[in-house]
Amino acid sequence: MAKPTKPYDPSTEGARTDFSDQMSYGDYLSLDAILTAQHPKSDAHDEMLFIIQHQTSELWMKLAIREISAARAVMGEGDFRPAFKMLARVSRIFEQLNNAWDVLRTMTPSDYTTFRDALGPSSGFQSHQYRQIEFMLGNRNHAMLRPHAHREDILELLTTELTTPSLYDEALRLLAREGIDLPDHVLGRDVTQPYTPDDAVIAAWHKVYSDPTKYWSLYELAEKLVDFEDYFRRWRFNHVTTVERVIGFKRGTGGTGGVSYLKKMLEVELFPELWRVRTTL
Repeated sequence: MAKPTKPYDPSTEGARTDFSDQMSYGDYLSLDAILTAQHPKSDAHDEMLFIIQHQTSELWMKLAIREISAARAVMGEGDFRPAFKMLARVSRIFEQLNNAWDVLRTMTPSDYTTFRDALGPSSGFQSHQYRQIEFMLGNRNHAMLRPHAHREDILELLTTELTTPSLYDEALRLLAREGIDLPDHVLGRDVTQPYTPDDAVIAAWHKVYSDPTKYWSLYELAEKLVDFEDYFRRWRFNHVTTVERVIGFKRGTGGTGGVSYLKKMLEVELFPELWRVRTTL
């Protein structure tokens, strides 16, 4: 008969097990606050899934904002190579957000109807972090400030972002600093307004893509931006298909057109010339 194996005790190898006067894992991560932040409004089983899905998405968006801000700052300072890692990280954040839709898709239309009314007028399009990301990337729709008018702090945050050059504005300024000709009306545009594609910018990126060896850093920056927008577009697309799968073509809880509203978002280009230049090569 085999001798019973003694359970492993990590303390025998020096692992700390008494945290009465020391910071623990849960303390460091503020897990008491995080794990008690879910407050379902109904008894429906799937409401917890719905809440955690959106709360974790907001946490990932918080990190994305930090990385985009840092990338934009170093690009503005001139030494933009550190931005490559930051932008690569943001791409992977949106890959993570994409994967999360697979979990939410396990919720059927019947499941959702058991708690949808409990959401009231709350809706994902009211996420101020998502709106901040859109503004940072150049999709500057002033109408989207209105859902945040009741919060002065958030309204100030978003309004300030509208006056700050977007990530793409900084990329174009880098092109000019690196010796690629761009017209004054592009470099000196009103950054509070949505970006308008320009043939001169296509020509500038064409110069970079036509000689990667000479313009390697700009070439790598361009591909990092395209990679990011690729993941961002997939996230938007998966959002549309998930919503259509769960609610069909019903209106959204916040009063939007639901799927029709989300499909409009698929048409938005963040870095338009980086996609259009491919046709010219």
